[in-house]
Amino acid sequence: MNPLIQSLHPYPFQKLAELIEGLSPNPEKPLIKLTIGEPQHEAPAIVLGTLAKSLSGVSKYPSTKGEFALRDTISKWAMRRFKLDSLNPETEILPVTGTREALFAITQTLVGGKSKPLVVSPNPFYQIYEGAGILAGAKMHYLPCDAKNGYKVDYQSISDDIWQRCEVLFVCSPNNPSGTITTLEEYAFLIEKAKRFDFTIVADECYSEIYFGDHPPLGLLEACQKLGNTDYQHCLIFQSLSKRSNLPGLRSGFVAGNADLLAAFLLYRTYHGCAMPVHHQDASIAAWNDEEHVIMNREIYTRKFDAVLEILSPVMPISKPEAGFYLWPELTMTDEAFCIALYQEESVLVLPGSYLGRAVNDTNPGSHHVRMALVAEESECVEAAKRIQRFLSRR
Repeated sequence: MNPLIQSLHPYPFQKLAELIEGLSPNPEKPLIKLTIGEPQHEAPAIVLGTLAKSLSGVSKYPSTKGEFALRDTISKWAMRRFKLDSLNPETEILPVTGTREALFAITQTLVGGKSKPLVVSPNPFYQIYEGAGILAGAKMHYLPCDAKNGYKVDYQSISDDIWQRCEVLFVCSPNNPSGTITTLEEYAFLIEKAKRFDFTIVADECYSEIYFGDHPPLGLLEACQKLGNTDYQHCLIFQSLSKRSNLPGLRSGFVAGNADLLAAFLLYRTYHGCAMPVHHQDASIAAWNDEEHVIMNREIYTRKFDAVLEILSPVMPISKPEAGFYLWPELTMTDEAFCIALYQEESVLVLPGSYLGRAVNDTNPGSHHVRMALVAEESECVEAAKRIQRFLSRR
């Protein structure tokens, strides 16, 4: 057995299950879960219709590279969305079966060229970053995102010794769980460091289409365009239909960026065996070509956040994120104690923030926070907010 498997940490939801094992929610109230970030809005009818009409695709082996029609559709979408002059569908795009497996796989592709390699990650983080780094044989280096720095990474404080060992830098923008967005100035600094120290910026952008107002979040390739890095050196973005289009079960996304990096990734994936089924590709084309359902999706999230924040703002320090569908409030009590008491008293389940982070120098930046995913219907989210308000008012 690979000994590195023993170094993997329990997944956050496994830890949550262990935390509440043997406990019962308030039996007088139906349980409301605000834990997992699984969109519950209706899937687009145009996508479901296309999927049903394309089921004959099950009789074909899919290509690892994906059909040109899908890559071309993705290229045109990304050029519109990120104001790119070009994104070559032959060399700069690769469809993937969801960003989760792709984020894991890219790390296996990129790690191994340096002595004592590092995978650098925000902290708190999406746990795939960590698991991918560990199983690639790298050490993890965590960058704290806490209230003191506005839940942003202070990239300027990172020493050249860390950059020298870095092979993969994970950037999650919009961030999970805080919803903060990486700026053009931050990307300019990171791209300069990546060129100087030869590492890859892996930008997880799966929440980029859930934002509030008229200004979409900046993407890494968009930053490259503005900064003159038009061949996207050292840069890859990971995009998904799961959040954008409420299609988590379709397992459809893409990686785009530097052609040389993607050539190596394609070779890896040829052996990895994760080609997207043809009927999923057809359905994905329909999804990427339609923005109407995405606009409606954002409007639903905006209404939910406004309604929930109106209820919770009087009883706890909380604010609307820049983007994404999570609330990330700071607590006066420990996150595990808050989670247990809320579960038992109000039958609402949230995720302790410490489960999304790692303690560095005895400090876990996720401690005294909880993550609330506003993915359910508005009425259920509002009811959960009312219960949390009553819970906090009693204290």
